[in-house]
Amino acid sequence: MRQQVSSTRRHQTRIWLAAALLCLSALAAHAQAKLVEREVKATPGRDARVGIYTDIKPDCTSGPLPAIRLVTAPAHGAVNVKRGTLKATNFKQCLATEVPAFVALYRGAAEFNGTDEFVLEITWPGGRKELQHFRVNVSAHPGGGQGI
Repeated sequence: MRQQVSSTRRHQTRIWLAAALLCLSALAAHAQAKLVEREVKATPGRDARVGIYTDIKPDCTSGPLPAIRLVTAPAHGAVNVKRGTLKATNFKQCLATEVPAFVALYRGAAEFNGTDEFVLEITWPGGRKELQHFRVNVSAHPGGGQGI
């Protein structure tokens, strides 16, 4: 009888350890940031809008804005974030709404032509993280043609 109780406790302990390991694995997967790739065109020495970040709730009001962190800075330019107001119409069930937003801007160096890269980390309400990798094509002639 004593061996049976001891065996049952060991079995319960293994079940609890397996459950705890499963929960930790789920938390680790949730904590990992999703990677989003973005391609942007820019003109040297001029601001290019690379992202708008806001939180619109189902009742069309504003939720908390995400946190934005520059993980990897661009080698040939600068990234700035400004606060603004997003005026949206016909967005999901919201026919018209105005909500606060963050606007991310990239400005390439005045004489730079080529490709630049940077990474932003966006932490959304609720803790979800997203890494956004930007590849910026900086050209004095963004259309790429010869103007013929």
